[in-house]
Amino acid sequence: MSDLRAWSIVECVKAKSGADALLGFTGPPGVGKSTIFSKIIAGLKELGCKVGGIAAPEVRTGSSRAGFKIVDLMSGEEGWLAKRGSGPPGAPRVGRYYVVEYDVIRIGVPALRKAVERADVIGIDEIGPMELTLAPLRDAIVSALASQKPKVVVFHRRLRSSDPEVYRLVSKGCTVEVSIANRSALGEVAPRLAEALAEKAGCR
Repeated sequence: MSDLRAWSIVECVKAKSGADALLGFTGPPGVGKSTIFSKIIAGLKELGCKVGGIAAPEVRTGSSRAGFKIVDLMSGEEGWLAKRGSGPPGAPRVGRYYVVEYDVIRIGVPALRKAVERADVIGIDEIGPMELTLAPLRDAIVSALASQKPKVVVFHRRLRSSDPEVYRLVSKGCTVEVSIANRSALGEVAPRLAEALAEKAGCR
């Protein structure tokens, strides 16, 4: 994984083409990856780009995390990716959470397929254990990563060891480890990153 400084990321994105035109963010939980991702998605939409894919924002009840939603970036439709608790018998589990197979198949898989077919830019937040647990969603993620469209993604910091095939696709792009030290600079350069992706997509 190339650890790029904020000022050099734009040039990296401009230099990539085809399936390698990917901008990826990783780092520890809560460091600001999704905030940067959301800024870039918003910038792309302001430039007139059609963005498709998925996001998985956390859901909190008071001070505790109840689970994660799965959101179709193109339509805004949402459901549950995972909930905290025991879940129904046989439900796939990741740590303290069970994956809500019905919503993942109903929302996540079609969202990624639509993104490959109709979006200018594909966004995925994030590529991690919950998203890769169910084969249909993992297959849809792989297809999206292999597409020729520009992509912006957030990926789990242990992806290299947990799923080498998916990591290989991500690592061909421009990847950045977000930290407390660089997150402000990355947020400031987000509009330029959106412009670079829009130019690649031809929607600017």
